[in-house]
Amino acid sequence: MARLEINGVTKKFGTTTAVDTFSLDVGDGELVCLLGPSGSGKSTVLRMIGGFETPTGGSIRIDGEEVARLPPEKRPTTMVFQSHALWSHMTVAGNIGFGLKLRRLPKKEIAEKVDQVLELVGLAGYGKRQTNQLSGGQQQRVALARSLVLEPKILLLDEPFASLDQHLRERLREEVRDIQQRLKITALFVTHGQDEALALADRIVVMRDGHIEQIDRPDVLYREPQTPFVAGFIGTMNFVEGQVRNGMFAGGGMTMGVPVAEGPATLAVRPEALSLSGALAPDAATVHRVVDFGTHAIVDLDLPNEVRAKAMVSPDHEWKGADRVVLKPERFALFRDNAVLYRSQPSAIQTARHAQ
Repeated sequence: MARLEINGVTKKFGTTTAVDTFSLDVGDGELVCLLGPSGSGKSTVLRMIGGFETPTGGSIRIDGEEVARLPPEKRPTTMVFQSHALWSHMTVAGNIGFGLKLRRLPKKEIAEKVDQVLELVGLAGYGKRQTNQLSGGQQQRVALARSLVLEPKILLLDEPFASLDQHLRERLREEVRDIQQRLKITALFVTHGQDEALALADRIVVMRDGHIEQIDRPDVLYREPQTPFVAGFIGTMNFVEGQVRNGMFAGGGMTMGVPVAEGPATLAVRPEALSLSGALAPDAATVHRVVDFGTHAIVDLDLPNEVRAKAMVSPDHEWKGADRVVLKPERFALFRDNAVLYRSQPSAIQTARHAQ
């Protein structure tokens, strides 16, 4: 296991700043996901940790040792890339054992380590196969095994499942999480998929334009986003613009009491926290369509001022297109000036923290 400390790291490409004063501490055996849209700087951060990019400024320490200027082969890290990057002229065992061969380990020891890691990734007995005889998922397992066999202190994964179909991606990410926990290895995982981050991570770093928007546990990010960007990027969120006057927020046909200063505000409410009731009120919303997912249904709603919202309802719902409904947020947050202005009720997370 290992501890990673990143302090004020910046990376510029010419006049473009890809990463700006990025700081993060990763504990022993922790799996941290770097999450963000394309161009947010998450892969650049990972490449700087692995030694494939040199920081313009800042420090990167592994177990207290500065590594920011060391080449990749001198660092206690290995990286699994999106492309498998396997050598087609080598067998599976040859691909996995190549790094050990460069370290001049005895052949017998290499063979033993390769067999052990093949069993770990669920490919026992596949050592003599050619890589072109494997499926995409099996090839990615070989790429993972090639990194793990080197026994790195820190495992880096750069969107390794992006090219795989959804079912295989879900299965492999569960396997990677199991392996990571079994080995108790420190790991950083880059993805732009929120579901992947929520399923894998101990903590998630949400990035935007080279900056950190928020670092927290998955449950905290979902329930207590600190900025509108995080609120919209993690899960599905309804945003409604409105005004606070005389202690009341009004927007999108909804009104509610809020103890905040007057002015513009943005209401943020999750689909599962938006309840519906039938009404003929002039400011009522209109059901646009209903999509049944079996376990639940999603109601698409047309609000006043051409705003579209979503509500999650039970599968035995009564709603249909053109129905008029009144919306009531059960839990919500208000944002102003890119920050949280008010939360309607303390979450279980906040309550637990207060109790501590």
